[in-house]
Amino acid sequence: MTYDAGNYDVIVIGAGHAGCEAAIASAKRGAKTLMLTLNLDMVAFMPCNPSVGGPAKGVVVREIDALGGVMGKVIDKTYIQMRMLNTGKGPAVRALRAQADKPLYIQEMKNILENQENLTLRQGMVEKLIVEDGECKGVITETKAAYRAKSVIITTGTFMRGRVIIGDLSYESGPNNQRASVKLSEHLEELGFDLVRFKTGTPPRVNSHTVDYSKTEIQPGDERPSHFSYETKEAILDQIPCWLTYTNEFTHKIIDDNLGLSAMYSGMIKGTGPRYCPSIEDKVVRFHDKPRHQIFLEPEGRDTEEVYVQGLSTSLPEFVQRDMLRTIPGLEEAEIMRAGYAIEYDSVVPTQLWPTLEVKNIPGLFTAGQINGTSGYEEAAGQGLIAGVNAAASALDIEKLILDRSQAYIGVLIDDLVTKGTNEPYRLLTSRAEYRLLLRHDNADIRLTDTGYKLGLISEERYQSYTEKNQQVEKEKKRLEKVVLKPADELQEMITNNGGTPLKDAVKAADLLKRPEMTYELVAQFTPAEATLDPEVKEQVEIQIKYQGYIDKSNQQVDKMKKMEDKKIPDNIDYDAIGGLATEARQKLKEVRPLSVGQASRISGVNPADVSILLVYIEQGKIAKVE
Repeated sequence: MTYDAGNYDVIVIGAGHAGCEAAIASAKRGAKTLMLTLNLDMVAFMPCNPSVGGPAKGVVVREIDALGGVMGKVIDKTYIQMRMLNTGKGPAVRALRAQADKPLYIQEMKNILENQENLTLRQGMVEKLIVEDGECKGVITETKAAYRAKSVIITTGTFMRGRVIIGDLSYESGPNNQRASVKLSEHLEELGFDLVRFKTGTPPRVNSHTVDYSKTEIQPGDERPSHFSYETKEAILDQIPCWLTYTNEFTHKIIDDNLGLSAMYSGMIKGTGPRYCPSIEDKVVRFHDKPRHQIFLEPEGRDTEEVYVQGLSTSLPEFVQRDMLRTIPGLEEAEIMRAGYAIEYDSVVPTQLWPTLEVKNIPGLFTAGQINGTSGYEEAAGQGLIAGVNAAASALDIEKLILDRSQAYIGVLIDDLVTKGTNEPYRLLTSRAEYRLLLRHDNADIRLTDTGYKLGLISEERYQSYTEKNQQVEKEKKRLEKVVLKPADELQEMITNNGGTPLKDAVKAADLLKRPEMTYELVAQFTPAEATLDPEVKEQVEIQIKYQGYIDKSNQQVDKMKKMEDKKIPDNIDYDAIGGLATEARQKLKEVRPLSVGQASRISGVNPADVSILLVYIEQGKIAKVE
């Protein structure tokens, strides 16, 4: 017997990284939002590595911030170390990465949630959805509380039928010995969901007091830390270093000798693991020729002695983990505080979703995060924000949001999931984006702030600041296009000292800046701006001038692709009525139900000939309707 527990516009199930962004985005859009989570003390918990960002992922955090999300703001307030990666390479692959203070991150995120207007937090285990006339109308908890809503978002992460495995030990659990969500998973199967079993894992955590750091290599943060949020003005300067060490032949022998005890190789684990974050057993087996593997020792916070042993993810028995650690320089006396473990869990096959992250066959129901087959906090948070925006839009009958592949890595991520699906935990990589020169860390605000503002997620004050920055960039670019530099001795000396060829004639400052060895600061010595410019303005001026030719080529490619994206496929199309389509293409098109010819062209199994036939059929205008 259930009881009426309340009515809302949007209900968010789960308070991980996807759930937090979803709930805040929904509430900001004006939807009365309820967040239900198993444990209010575990809001935005990091069950795996204590870090945010990295290649592609760091750009996602900037995109979330540009759209009005909160992950960037929270990590900027709680990091213990900040580093810009790939600084010696071009802007398309530069990436910011922060080490998080895990307990402080939870505290800061929970504080934001508790003070967000239109948002209610409640602890509870959701066991069933309320589905009426084929639409999702709410949820029922284990305490028989029935909450009704116009939209529901499931962000259960790795909790659905979670099972922890350490050696031959196996037990029902979510991450960090939290309760698993079993009945909701069974209920989704009853509703006709196609679920798959995935796996991820963690390394042991050791006590910092028992680590001999003198045998490791220090990995400090940047002297001048950057930040993820465009609103952050102050940096945390008292950073804590990480440390680098390596496995060796003795470590590898212990692993080889005990492979039969690893759940990975004993057959206990049935789920598919992440290709780009393999266990140490997998690394030793797959890369047997490598004499060593990197191990990073990452502190989990300022007020804890726990150290995350990055690179040593494992499902080996605890005693083998202990013996393995003792072969690694610096860890000979290390005491394990938490053993490493593997965890299996249920995921939704993401081709069951529209690009809005709404479930195709159950209107009003959305899913976001690791339940959709992804790995990583950043991928989860990006999906959460989009699901929150669109669930609120569905509830309030306002504008929805679909980001395309040229707008954001979030667009690439979601398009890959709903168009191609994934047969392993999906990790976002720079190589997945065909327009990565356009999708940079530095320009996320230029790409997405207008969108965030129109959706009501960006404040008026912040939007004005963004507008002023753009005006300064354009003004400075025009100024450098007009200023002419003559080949004076001092200028020639600067050029040659930086590895350039001396000038033969006078040159515009902008043309000089296009040279690979030149920077804005070098050129500005000879043509100082009228006013002091913000570092982000200078960065934009340099990148936009220096890479203008490449950016223009990328934009031309985008324009070509948009012609395909603009060719919409009627939702009443009957693919069985289209003669000439390959059988596989017909099956995949019926399964994915692409919204455009562009999306259809990216479906695995749909070849160029099938796309041409589809185009001709649509342009004829004689669409056969599905009865």
